[in-house]
Amino acid sequence: MLSFTAQAQKVAYLGQVLHFTGDPSQATNPQDAYQYFEKGALIVDKGKVVKVGIASELDALIKQSKVIDYKDKLIIPGFIDTHIHYPQTEMIAAFGEQLLDWLKKYTFPAEKQFSDKAYAKDVSDIFLHQLLSNGTTTALVFGTVHPESVDALFSQAKSLDMRLIAGKVMMDRNAPDYLLDTAKSSYDETKALIQKWHNKDRLLYAITPRFAPTSTPEQLTAAGQLKEEFPDTWVHTHLSENKGEIEWVKSLFPDRKSYTDVYDFYKLTSDKSIFAHSIHLDDDEVATLASTGSSIAFCPTSNLFLGSGLFKLSTMKEAGVRVGLGTDVGAGTSFSMLETLNEAYKIIQLQNQKLSAFEGFYLATLGGAKSLSLDQYIGNFETGKEADFVVIDWGGTPFQAYRQSKTTSLHEKLFVLMTIGDDRNIHATYVMGKKQFEQGMAHPATKSL
Repeated sequence: MLSFTAQAQKVAYLGQVLHFTGDPSQATNPQDAYQYFEKGALIVDKGKVVKVGIASELDALIKQSKVIDYKDKLIIPGFIDTHIHYPQTEMIAAFGEQLLDWLKKYTFPAEKQFSDKAYAKDVSDIFLHQLLSNGTTTALVFGTVHPESVDALFSQAKSLDMRLIAGKVMMDRNAPDYLLDTAKSSYDETKALIQKWHNKDRLLYAITPRFAPTSTPEQLTAAGQLKEEFPDTWVHTHLSENKGEIEWVKSLFPDRKSYTDVYDFYKLTSDKSIFAHSIHLDDDEVATLASTGSSIAFCPTSNLFLGSGLFKLSTMKEAGVRVGLGTDVGAGTSFSMLETLNEAYKIIQLQNQKLSAFEGFYLATLGGAKSLSLDQYIGNFETGKEADFVVIDWGGTPFQAYRQSKTTSLHEKLFVLMTIGDDRNIHATYVMGKKQFEQGMAHPATKSL
């Protein structure tokens, strides 16, 4: 169905190999949900997984392959970021506000610059390098209201063979005039971008109303119409992040019974709809997300940074709502999925619950793929899947190496990694079997913008 450029020679990557076959939190025994090969091999050919297993049992395949030995490093599927804003790369760590004031003070002025495609290309380069240097191989990404922002991002992602979902923001009210489109222009521009980029190599399109308060009913109607015309596209927006935002939605849509009902009414809920945050939902809203097959992006560093609230992971899972992890840069404070897992653990702890390391790494890989309805392509090392993977150094710093030397189980090693790990642990990142990042690689941010 899809054709990609990929490395042609069969390659055997040796090391400690871990991938998930199910959700450990839903398994009677967590070990039934993952495979770990301490002396493992991942065989890749033409950008696809051929086989994964114990190296000694794959000896015949290994002898037919070029061998790359990562010895005691960990090989896992590439991380999947289910919510991030690439135009906010430059404003990460902006001080002092909660959501609505933060948008006005920092976000909207930053996004104004993306009408310039050359500027958008430069930021795209930095953004994609940050993803890869943190082990993230797939992301669901917000652009800006400008079509140029999407063209630039997709062009750069295409050159890397990345599986990326992105879209132009639709926003026709309650924002600065310099960032507003109209219901008609947003429909026309989005349709043109879908026809240009959707299913182009590994690129996919998301219809992207920023959030209900910045779209008129006419624009949300247009977004729903686009989803009906292009049913295999995604929908990507925000939901119930901040209590002030929720009250604002009530005042703007008095005929709708809830924030979630706004999206459902305009036909924007589906099995390819991802709602970022979803912190303050009532039971009916959770039921709507579950019945429509919609997904949630859990964004812990952002939720803490903006003081938004504590996401109820267990409530969503019990209701059958799929959940993935999002960094939500730039309200999120790191591109690193390891650092994101660290904060996710703390959010769950504050609710007197636990997030195991197994569940955490599941959410960052196969769980993210499932939440984006991409698990037929990515998320683990099943035969035939796209070979996006990360090589992790357990001891990214001397202290991390010391701490890991005191661990006695796989779970403990993973928990230490997700608690004190960061980009220094990412030794290499592969996309479709091709190395796209290695420690020491030149960084685009070193050039002047």
